Amino acid sequence: MHIKTGDKVEVIAGKDKGTQATVLKTLPKKDRVIVEGVNKVKKHERPSQANPQGGIIEQEAPIHVSNVQLVDPKTNEKTRVSIQEVDGKRVRVSKKSGEVLD
Repeated sequence: MHIKTGDKVEVIAGKDKGTQATVLKTLPKKDRVIVEGVNKVKKHERPSQANPQGGIIEQEAPIHVSNVQLVDPKTNEKTRVSIQEVDGKRVRVSKKSGEVLD
């Protein structure tokens, strides 16, 4: 996957299109990511010891990785990513600015 946890991304499709936020979690086997404040869903929770009141909780649901695009830290715009070898290590490099992203 070209997206990692902690990356700043912009949503390019769906109801939250244009939103920039950070990636909370990646799910590589399902090709999905959970982005902070994006694709919020309401979940009904039973009362438990952790949450004695129960009720309706709003949380982020996963979205497909093709619906987000990495944001270049230098220009703060959407960018594509290439993988290059630098000093024997494979690193992600921004196509827009040429800056190493790792």
